[in-house]
Amino acid sequence: MNKSEKAIVIKKILNQTYPKIPIPLDHENTYQLLIAVLLSAQCTDVRVNEVTPQLFSLADTPIKMSKLKVNQIYKIVRPCGLAPQKSKAISKLSKILIKKFDGNVPESFEELEKLPGVGHKTASVVMSQGFGHPAFPVDTHIHRLAQRWGLTNGRNVTQTEKDLKKLFDEKDWNKLHLQIIFYGREFCEARKCYGLECKICTACNPGRKRPIKTKKA
Repeated sequence: MNKSEKAIVIKKILNQTYPKIPIPLDHENTYQLLIAVLLSAQCTDVRVNEVTPQLFSLADTPIKMSKLKVNQIYKIVRPCGLAPQKSKAISKLSKILIKKFDGNVPESFEELEKLPGVGHKTASVVMSQGFGHPAFPVDTHIHRLAQRWGLTNGRNVTQTEKDLKKLFDEKDWNKLHLQIIFYGREFCEARKCYGLECKICTACNPGRKRPIKTKKA
């Protein structure tokens, strides 16, 4: 089975398993989504969703956030990990949004990636989930699964993103990246399956006998 054939099988299984998929991070507007995604780096969505209500009750707009001291933000987001860097980034990007974009989140990869604490993956999530533009954010879950399923060589997340975009139709990217994340958490966890047990792994590589070792992002 070649990569294109595997992509067809994977899409079919994912659509059967998750015909509708929720947005993992709770938010009410694009700014809140941006902050939530920034906080999710090296942190679970569950933890972020526990933290953001308190943060957004104090500041749910760039103007309000810019008025908070960095230490105030830090005390709230500390459970998310990397809190010193994240709290500073949240403060700085909020001020930049006010100064350069009239308090709005820019609707472009280029401008988003210039913001403090915002890399390509974060920008991709915001463009996809916040603005509805086609994007294929690749996190550690997707990077790992794409290797297990034989869709990429796993050299790095940049290459994995390119490989996945070639295999799947652009119209499906936004839904697929969420479906893959949910599938990985439920059926093909980092320390389980190892390419041998779940429905997609066995469908894509029916003859595999040994656990597959994936390269980290």
